[in-house]
Amino acid sequence: MSMLFSNQKLKRGLSLVLLLLLFITPILVEAQQDSTVYQIDENLLIETKWRYTYTLQVEANTIIHKADKGYDYYLHLKYDYTYEHFLNGRTARGTWSLSDNELFYNFRNIKKFRIVEVTNDVFVLEFNQPNSKGTYQYHFVRVNSKEAPFIKPLNELPDVLLEADGLVAINSKEERKKQRERRKKKLAKSKPKKNGKDSEKEPEKQPTFINVELVGGGFYGGVDPVQRDYIRIKSTGRLIKEFKSKQRGLIVTKKDISREELEEFMEFVISKNFFDFERIYDCQSEMCQIRKRKKPTPIPLRLAIAYGTRKKVITITIWGKDSRNMKYLDYPPGLDDIIKYIQLMANSYDNNS
Repeated sequence: MSMLFSNQKLKRGLSLVLLLLLFITPILVEAQQDSTVYQIDENLLIETKWRYTYTLQVEANTIIHKADKGYDYYLHLKYDYTYEHFLNGRTARGTWSLSDNELFYNFRNIKKFRIVEVTNDVFVLEFNQPNSKGTYQYHFVRVNSKEAPFIKPLNELPDVLLEADGLVAINSKEERKKQRERRKKKLAKSKPKKNGKDSEKEPEKQPTFINVELVGGGFYGGVDPVQRDYIRIKSTGRLIKEFKSKQRGLIVTKKDISREELEEFMEFVISKNFFDFERIYDCQSEMCQIRKRKKPTPIPLRLAIAYGTRKKVITITIWGKDSRNMKYLDYPPGLDDIIKYIQLMANSYDNNS
């Protein structure tokens, strides 16, 4: 009899354990999903400038500090993995790096931050302090060079904002949920109606997003030094060329390129393996480093191309040859071909602004 009772107790105990496991498993799965490490595209950070706005204590969802007249902080993440930041009138410099969704740079004895959100306008860094409990977030807004306090040399590249179709990194669980809901709504709208004229029509196919930006290159010096050389081709085919020199001032040219020609250009870009190239081509020899410091000063060249969800920003610190016909960097010839193609498009169309 006692043996029977003990077996019944054992069965009841096993049933309770199974119920607990059923309860706990979804919680564990959700926790594992929340701790997923996200890959942040470093192109979203390169050559960006940010102004600090406030600090949030995450667990309490409370703002514990705000920027004001007595606290002014700016951060500039540069293309060569160096940064400069400005705090209350003082500028400091260092190096930064990115690993998945973790940003490594030193500020107030915190050397590692988690990127919670980064868009064209907003930047949120999350961290834990070793001497206190809880999680904190620094919130930033994007600023341009004119709004930031950093001193910009004349030979430094102008700002480039590489737009792309859906290329925004968001680590917030709520934002990811909102994105899924927006996608569902778009799909629902694109589905043809079962009864009606729309059922016979297929949804109109949108052309693949294209954005091209070419900035800088050459050397700063001579009688009429070039201060700005910028070409942008939008997905609509609108080409904008801005050229500014010390003597001639700013000249802006606007032209239109057909979709067919734009697609031909992208086929050429892909044939040259542009999206497989290195992100930066810099000096590998002492002679090259010495040339950087000599006049006329080399102006880095930056080429940014987005095609659908693929994008790449490439920087060449010394592009082309100098007055002595010397080429200082070893980069793929395909890059020169793409750059010449863009320049040809910019210079061969009649102005129809």
